Amino acid sequence: MSKAGAAGVAGGAFGVGLGATGPTVAAAAAAAQRQRTLLQRADADITSLLDNFSNLLKAARINDPVRNAHEEFQMEVHAARVVQAADSLLKLVSELKQTAVFSDFKSLNEQIEQRVRRFEMQGEETDNLLNNISEEAAISLKELESHYYLSLHKNTNLDTAQL
Repeated sequence: MSKAGAAGVAGGAFGVGLGATGPTVAAAAAAAQRQRTLLQRADADITSLLDNFSNLLKAARINDPVRNAHEEFQMEVHAARVVQAADSLLKLVSELKQTAVFSDFKSLNEQIEQRVRRFEMQGEETDNLLNNISEEAAISLKELESHYYLSLHKNTNLDTAQL
């Protein structure tokens, strides 16, 4: 994989997105800096891996029996460096996975908290509305009762009931 290919893969997997949660400017700058750092690490590890692998192949040529011991040592050194670069890449991939998982949980938790706050506000508004409706209903009922008790209709019903 070339450097451009590695940067494209890592950039696509770990891009800074200004989604619905809208991170602050400082958080966006920190995420962009972290992305640049991770891309530089990936480029350095891939370059090291490729260079040491090519040096390992060059040292593997058998030219002179006297130089074989020296070339064998060079091969061991380059092989160790290839293993070290591969291990570093594996750690980088693991770190990227952890970052993706934890950042997803963070944004998910933020969205949940926003919804909880919105539902709590709607609940308070609903409670206030119900309280206002019950107060208005109580006032209207008292008015209706007073009109009924003062009306002639009530008095005529009482007179006919007494007969």
